[in-house]
Amino acid sequence: MNIVQSLRSIGRRLARSIRRSLVEVGVSPARVGYRDLKNETPLEYHERRSRGGRKFAEPEIVHSERHAANPLPVNVTDRDKLPRDSGWWHYSMYDVPNRLSSPTRFTVMQNATVITGTDDSGLFYPAILTDDNRAINMREVVFRPLHAKVLLDAQSAWHIEKATWFCERSYANHSHWLTAHLPKLVLLKELDRLNDVLLPTNMTPVMRRSIEMLGLDPSAFPTFEPGEVLKVGELTLLETDRFRGDLLKPVRAAIAPAGGAPASRRIFISRKKAAIRKLANEDEIWPLFEEAGFERVFMEDLGFEEQIELMSQTQILAGPHGAGLTNMMFCPAGSTVLEIAWLGFPNPNFYALACAMELRYALVEAEVCEGDAVPLKRDMTVRPEAIAAALKTLEQ
Repeated sequence: MNIVQSLRSIGRRLARSIRRSLVEVGVSPARVGYRDLKNETPLEYHERRSRGGRKFAEPEIVHSERHAANPLPVNVTDRDKLPRDSGWWHYSMYDVPNRLSSPTRFTVMQNATVITGTDDSGLFYPAILTDDNRAINMREVVFRPLHAKVLLDAQSAWHIEKATWFCERSYANHSHWLTAHLPKLVLLKELDRLNDVLLPTNMTPVMRRSIEMLGLDPSAFPTFEPGEVLKVGELTLLETDRFRGDLLKPVRAAIAPAGGAPASRRIFISRKKAAIRKLANEDEIWPLFEEAGFERVFMEDLGFEEQIELMSQTQILAGPHGAGLTNMMFCPAGSTVLEIAWLGFPNPNFYALACAMELRYALVEAEVCEGDAVPLKRDMTVRPEAIAAALKTLEQ
């Protein structure tokens, strides 16, 4: 780094420090464009506001922090062979066997501001500010430049006396909804704390139907519109771990309860109709699955209830990495999941999900195809020998 770059870097750090200091002494954050606000977790918020003898409701812990004791994939005998790259997920496949589950915790905030918005691609992002303009930092709830724009452009705010916030980034994504949001609603229902929950105005058919399957009426809830600014007198935050069995298994119990015939079907989820991450040589490896008794299924052709019914009958679920594998949540405990995935940027979430749901998990490494798309969106190929070996292991 040359001297000019060093001076620019020092200047940027100094500007950030000045902006934060101005807001801390009472200058409106709008005067600095809502840039470089201080961040704190809900727990840090509570600890800070409780200093000096001030009375605030204590955070309520439903599930304590805990290390898991998960098995290795059924076709992996040495943990050191699991990828250690944590990528975007803050934990790796290597970590899953003793992954640390964060606590399930309620924290109450006074006079909070909730800002919602979407980016250019339509993805939803929420943010929360304290009454003294610090940004709350939770999983998938982070203050971003788009929130600053929403605040600066807002002509008014919607004032609410009490609300419970459970929405995270990309709530409409099939996997995010099933693993991050639906478990919160099940817990809130169990605790009889649904009264002040805010639902988004726009919901996918899966979101709406899954809420109905919990015995709830989506139209009975107050709603918010992305792009709104909400001023909430008493805001309850619910923090959860996305891959904790204490939260995920009750979803299966509520929507796909056990009690039917023993699961016996073998299902291969095809991504031929998907826009990205297709299995380029699916036709080459499909005969191996077909010979092993698998049925090929396109999840996008099935309604949500049909997907659940199918999963409740599934003994072995296989397919390339993709949202359809999230439906393993509705397979009976003891079933098996076989994931085909490129390990150049390994995603540990389906391994963690399988363990949380008490499912056996197998991993088959694929190779990414050449192309112009970013690697995570490229098609994959998998060696037939790797599939044959994995299927043989599952039969043992």
